[in-house]
Amino acid sequence: MLRRPNLQRYKVQLWRYGSQRLLSFTERRLSQNLTEKIVQKYSIGIPEGKVIHSGDFVTIKPEHCMTHDNSWPVAMKFKGLGAKSVHDTKQVVLTLDHDVQNKSEKNLQKYANIENFAKEQGLDFYPAGRGIGHQILVEEGYAFPGTLTVASDSHSNMYGGVGCLGTPIVRTDAASIWATGQTWWQIPPVAKVELRGRLPSGVAGKDVIVALCGAFNQDQVLNHAIEFTGDAIADLTVDDRLTIANMTTEWGALSGLFPIDDVLVQYLRSRILRLPQPHPRINIERVDALAEMLESQDKSLKPSPDAVYAKHLVLDLNTLSPYVSGPNSVKVMNSVAALSSKGVPIQKAYLVSCTNSRLSDINAAADVIRGRKVADGVEFYVAAASSVVQKDAEASGSWNALLEAGARPLPAGCGPCIGLGTGLLKDGEVGISATNRNFKGRMGSRDALAYLASPAVVAASAVLGRIAHPAEVNGHSVPADQQIKAIELEQGSSASSASTDESAASTPILKGFPPLIEGELVFCDADNINTDGIYPGKYTYQDDVPRDVMAQVCMENYDSEFTSKTHAGDVLISGFNFGTGSSREQAATCILARDMRLVVSGSFGNIFFRNSINNALLTLELPGLVSLLREKYKDAEPELTRRTGWRIKWDVTRARVEVREDDRVIYEQKVGDLGPSLQDIIVKEGLEGWVKHAIGSSN
Repeated sequence: MLRRPNLQRYKVQLWRYGSQRLLSFTERRLSQNLTEKIVQKYSIGIPEGKVIHSGDFVTIKPEHCMTHDNSWPVAMKFKGLGAKSVHDTKQVVLTLDHDVQNKSEKNLQKYANIENFAKEQGLDFYPAGRGIGHQILVEEGYAFPGTLTVASDSHSNMYGGVGCLGTPIVRTDAASIWATGQTWWQIPPVAKVELRGRLPSGVAGKDVIVALCGAFNQDQVLNHAIEFTGDAIADLTVDDRLTIANMTTEWGALSGLFPIDDVLVQYLRSRILRLPQPHPRINIERVDALAEMLESQDKSLKPSPDAVYAKHLVLDLNTLSPYVSGPNSVKVMNSVAALSSKGVPIQKAYLVSCTNSRLSDINAAADVIRGRKVADGVEFYVAAASSVVQKDAEASGSWNALLEAGARPLPAGCGPCIGLGTGLLKDGEVGISATNRNFKGRMGSRDALAYLASPAVVAASAVLGRIAHPAEVNGHSVPADQQIKAIELEQGSSASSASTDESAASTPILKGFPPLIEGELVFCDADNINTDGIYPGKYTYQDDVPRDVMAQVCMENYDSEFTSKTHAGDVLISGFNFGTGSSREQAATCILARDMRLVVSGSFGNIFFRNSINNALLTLELPGLVSLLREKYKDAEPELTRRTGWRIKWDVTRARVEVREDDRVIYEQKVGDLGPSLQDIIVKEGLEGWVKHAIGSSN
């Protein structure tokens, strides 16, 4: 998915199509933000002297790659590619954390298969009960400041809390990393989120991210990387940072990176005292080296002074109070004070997950509930983020305080957060949770209501049997909440910046890859076309669907006339968030079956985007072109699938797109660099084909 550039980075020329202003760009050299700097360090095969930026496709060799309960499907894919040995055994980490309460023979066999595979390959392995994989990666230093670590789980964003660029991958990516040490990534547009002021007493990191999700709830950071900045960060603990970074996933972002600072160094020094030394990742030499780089103001640890961002959002922490997210959506936010006055009863409460089950969270809940009892009719479930956290909580007395109050302990793991195991929400029930996701049906019944809040608010609600403020437990009145101060500063375009340094002027073209990609635009004017609309679910689990049948049913649930209106070589263009929904790869391959090699949209669902490239379907993100088409047809008779007569041409060598009506150029756009490494994946008919070729070449 290639994205349009930030207009601040260009001298802009304008001309018109009707009333629509169109843009062309004259390039100038750019500096880098911290996300770009880290990706540059972990990119391979970049031409000498090339500086990469948002919008560029790169091949990455991450520091570490984690898989969890999905490790066995990844192992099957790995073996299916013909791989026999993991390329870099120190790069791969396997954890068991999702379904740890499941003692069925089938699940135990899967867990045994994963453990045996880890032993055979010599991989780092953490068994069920050790904790949630994301927490383990932080505790054990796999997520380390200034590095890039990925995982086949959406909450990889959490690593940003310790200054590590963490981002999710899909299973095919994980298998590729196991086999070759590398996969691909397109650098997203980067949003700066400035946190100002200081958290008031009783307000936690969870309230910060709930406020961000609620105040900026119009997809402002969808498919963006986030960099947190501002004077408030120095007062945020690492646990608060981890919570905020973790839930940037629900906010729609692909990463949530906090700065590398003295607070982080002190946290790492405290970890040295807890870990056996010499530790392979968190040790005196490595932490001292990081501290020295900070002291010398090493440029690699911070953005360039003139770094450019796609967005600039500002939140004043002074104006925050405890909040509740929901029900059943992180985009809906209310203050605890407002909901407390409504007397919303609850039946279940949860202090679990990688978001808010660290020691500080358990201590905060224990401080509220100590010496009291969970209300009649309420079930309060607690699980530490890791076995290490649970031992620390037991030593502090907080764990026992929760149990004595009537909380029900669960093993360290994901459990109810992912809708597995004991204590799920039943029909008609209301639950309040310190987890990260409250989508309908996520934690049990679709007929239940799920709210999210901080550990202290969850504990107070468990005691009083309704959504409550911690002050109420002690008989005090609820503090009045303030008007949140949250603004978006003008930053030019909200899209990403394609790489614009001089070396990007001419992209080398691999043999077998077309330097020009063109076709007539076929417009499907709708937002949020999901994967079921693209490829009907009734075919998804049929493994023997022929290619011609896939082509015939492509977009069937969106428009039954799609196949009769489109031809081989056409370019499908749709609205925003195209390909949202499930992870089915056929949503990409059915478009290829119609001999369409390129899809354009205002934006893509991230999983669809990765599945597209992994299956050799090219994508371009051109929101300006979508707006132009909508302007053209705003008074026309509605048509689900419309042939436009406009032809798009993507000059890969120049990283530029133009659209023509007859012989007249009506739209031109600079896009990211589709480098040789990504071209090679397309030439090899997808990532699996590329991996097979790489394995064959090394044998």
